[in-house]
Amino acid sequence: MDKIFIRNLEVFGILGIHLHEQRKPQLIRISLKASTDIQNAAENDNIHDTVNYSTLAKDITKFVEQSSFLTIEALVESLAQKILKNERIKKVWLRVEKPNAVQAADSVGVEINRKNDT
Repeated sequence: MDKIFIRNLEVFGILGIHLHEQRKPQLIRISLKASTDIQNAAENDNIHDTVNYSTLAKDITKFVEQSSFLTIEALVESLAQKILKNERIKKVWLRVEKPNAVQAADSVGVEINRKNDT
């Protein structure tokens, strides 16, 4: 199975358990690898035969900007389920990071692997 990836997509959203985190959107960094079959797109040189990573990035950005979560765990799981609604994506590895959550760390976050059961 082939993979497309997005590395360190930066979006702003409401994420956190503290009151100040729930009032103002903060930086959230998202990376993913999506398992898909790119063979038809490669043979036909046609974007409609593959997962368009630009469209996927826009969908992720919109989802995060329009939602709010207390935990990274809830966000990453909801986002994985949304991504897997794309019938071309069979599996997804997803990382969600909060770069400014812990003062002495570059970032904190959660990584998950999910697959499409259909």
